[in-house]
Amino acid sequence: MVDLGPYSNYRLTVRLELANTPGIFARVAALLADEGANLGAVDIVSATTTHMVRDVTFDVRNETHGEKVLARLNALPDVTVLSASDRIFLLHLGGKIRVEGKIPINTRNILSMVYTPGVGRVSQAIARDKSKVYAFTSKSNSVAVVTDGSAVLGLGNLGPEAALPVMEGKVMLFKELAGIDAWPLCLNTQDPDEIVRIVQGIAPGFGAINLEDISAPRCFDIERRLKASLDVPVMHDDQHGTAVVILAALTNALLVTGKQIEDIRVVVNGLGAAGTACCRMLLAAGVSHLLGCDQEGIILSGSPEQLHACRTDLATCITRAAPTGTLRDALKGADVFIGLSVGNILVAEDLELMAPERIVFAMANPDPEVSPELAASHCRIFATGRSDFPNQINNALAFPGIFRGALDVQAKEINEIMKLAAAKAIAEVIPPSALSEDYIIPSLFDKTVVPQVARAVATAARDSGVARRRMPGTASSSAE
Repeated sequence: MVDLGPYSNYRLTVRLELANTPGIFARVAALLADEGANLGAVDIVSATTTHMVRDVTFDVRNETHGEKVLARLNALPDVTVLSASDRIFLLHLGGKIRVEGKIPINTRNILSMVYTPGVGRVSQAIARDKSKVYAFTSKSNSVAVVTDGSAVLGLGNLGPEAALPVMEGKVMLFKELAGIDAWPLCLNTQDPDEIVRIVQGIAPGFGAINLEDISAPRCFDIERRLKASLDVPVMHDDQHGTAVVILAALTNALLVTGKQIEDIRVVVNGLGAAGTACCRMLLAAGVSHLLGCDQEGIILSGSPEQLHACRTDLATCITRAAPTGTLRDALKGADVFIGLSVGNILVAEDLELMAPERIVFAMANPDPEVSPELAASHCRIFATGRSDFPNQINNALAFPGIFRGALDVQAKEINEIMKLAAAKAIAEVIPPSALSEDYIIPSLFDKTVVPQVARAVATAARDSGVARRRMPGTASSSAE
């Protein structure tokens, strides 16, 4: 394992050729200090009586800052920039994933069994009984991670090629956290009909489909149609993974504050894919008083009965053309604010409109809806989607265990009961005695999360009648 050192998103290693005279490197160090670039390792590559080559590592603020520093270094007398490398780009060289077989093909006998003619017997067995595909192929442990590149991270519509490194990262998480073999499939179309047809076409080779980074509102229709037409689980993680982890964090935040989920008033700001799914999940979990806001203002409201009646299709309760108030209006007396929108839209005065013991989940990246420094003194519990603050709400806490559990019992779908079970399992990773304002959600690196979530999801799949296989470890694990 390569030691990458401390995290920095903009760390450069620059190879410099310097005149081998006293004071030259001091000029380099002074320039970096003047630019506010944090100097790290300095290594001598080679030296002669006239010149010295050094590798110098330093952190910069962003790409523009890095280009400026490089230009200034190159302009120094007796200093030449030979090369410059960004360690994030180096990490991605050649891609981040590869395929490896389980069995080395080193004899003619092995070749004849894994390929022709031996493999023909296995193909014929599956043709006679399609359920055997789960036993004799990788389908039972394979997930297709499908995107059209229309909503890559928070960067927008970058297209399928630009989405590929993100999808590679996603499949790495599947493997590392849950032992699942996932495959990035970046589609060269953004037409919903074509996306549905393509996924239907490739589905026989996969045990589940993870839709990823597909923009709203198309993602809702694509997921709905695929769930209706396929007999393997389909989940748009940007929606449901985020919603599951938010519910888990809220469950524990309410334990810390002593509030009950049926009594709290919740404001969700940002009704895109994640925001809409979050509202549905909260209503399913027992929230009765909920307001949904977007840039137009309050566009989702209603009595508890009305909201629960339209929970499965919130679009029928969303009135973008007729907002009933502003975000500030919505915050008056609210116990919980959940932001899935844009950064820096709230100030201290806005938070003071909320009820005491307020809970604020500001999920916009990289800048939360309210600055962490401000929120710390104006709310009881604060969470973000960032890794550099406590209480990171990260959907990677949910999707590996959800898919692991679904695959383990060969579930036909991932339903609401399974998602609620996943949220409960994530919350229960932290014992009540350990909960605090700064610890309401477990770490992504907590090794107990995935197995606990997987067991809960598998049980829920079984109880809700969508499992085709008994849970591993029970009396029978044969296909039913």
